[in-house]
Amino acid sequence: MTMPALSLDQTFQPHPLLRHPHLMTIVPRSRPRRDLLKDASVQPRLFDVSPGTQILAQCHWHPHARQHGTLLLVHGLEGSSESHYMLGTADKAWRAGFNVVRFNQRNCGGTEHLCPTLYHGGLSGDVYAVVTELSSKDGLANIWLAGYSMGGNLVLKMAGEVGRSLPALRGVFAVCPNIDPGTCVSSLQRPSNWIYHRHFLTKLKKRLERKARLFPGKWDLSSLSEIKTMRDFDHWYTGPDGGFASAEEYYAKIGAQRVLGTVEVPTLIITAQDDPFIPYSIFDLPAIRENRWITLSAPKHGGHCGFYQRRSQREDPYWAENRLVEVMRRQACAVEQGRQ
Repeated sequence: MTMPALSLDQTFQPHPLLRHPHLMTIVPRSRPRRDLLKDASVQPRLFDVSPGTQILAQCHWHPHARQHGTLLLVHGLEGSSESHYMLGTADKAWRAGFNVVRFNQRNCGGTEHLCPTLYHGGLSGDVYAVVTELSSKDGLANIWLAGYSMGGNLVLKMAGEVGRSLPALRGVFAVCPNIDPGTCVSSLQRPSNWIYHRHFLTKLKKRLERKARLFPGKWDLSSLSEIKTMRDFDHWYTGPDGGFASAEEYYAKIGAQRVLGTVEVPTLIITAQDDPFIPYSIFDLPAIRENRWITLSAPKHGGHCGFYQRRSQREDPYWAENRLVEVMRRQACAVEQGRQ
C-alpha cells in the first residue's frame, strides 16, 4: 500500500515567554510532568542487536497487540527511555491506541553492562534489528519510528538504508535531527552554547569511566581529563571504538544526510530555525526538497526539541509530541481504510 505524504494541520505558536531559543530548549524539559503513562503497564525487554550486544527497551502493549499500531521511540545523546520527551510522546501514543517501545541506545538507561562497545550516532543497525524482531517475531504489521536529536538521525539513516525493504515500517518522524554531525558539533562548541557542550561532554566522560570499570583495559583513560571538546572526545574515543580513523571520518559516515535521497517511507522532519546547535542550513538539501516522501516542517521558533506552545484548550503545551501522534493516527486510519 502506498501511504500519503505527511503533513501538519497546525502551525507552531510559541509560548510568548519562551521565544528565546535557550529558554525554549531548557524550560520545557525542566517542567514537571506528572502521571505520564500512569495507567500503562510496562514490560522491560532485551533485544539482541549484534553478537554480544543487547539493548533494553521499555514496552507498553495493548491487549491483542497485533491489532494495534506500534511506535518505536529513540532518544538523543545522553538521553534514555526515561527522557521527558520519550515519556511525553509515549503517553500520547499509548492513549491514542498505539503500542509503544521506548528504546535505550547502547549503554543508556543504566545498561553499560549489556555491551562491550560505546554507542554512537551511526548505529542505525540497532534500530533495524529491533524493527525486524518486532515485525517477524511479534507479528506487528504497522510500525512507526520517532527519534529526537541523535535519535532522529538514527531513524532517518535507517529509513534511507532500507528503502522499501521493511513492509511493516509505515512512517518515520525526526525532531531536530543532527543529520550533519560535523556541522552540529562545530555549532555545539560555539561559546554561546557552552552550557550544552559542557553538559554533554561531562556526561560522556562519566559514562566512559563507568564502562572502563566494567571492561578493564579496553580504553586508555590517562588523557581523558585533558579532553576539552566533543570533537576531541569523538576523535580519541567514539570514533576509534566504532571503527573510524578519526572524528572527521566518523562524522562524514554517520550522518543521515548521505542517505535521505533513498528514503521511500512517509517521513516527517520537524526542526526549529532557531535551534541553538542544529543549524537550520543543514536541511537545505536536494535530498529533502526533491524527495516526495519527506516533509520538512521548520517553525521560526522552537529551540532544540522544545516546541513549547502557547496555551491551548485542546492539548498540552508540547507541540511536537502532539503533532507526531496526530500524524501517526491519520496514517493508521489510512492503513485501516486501505484494508476495507
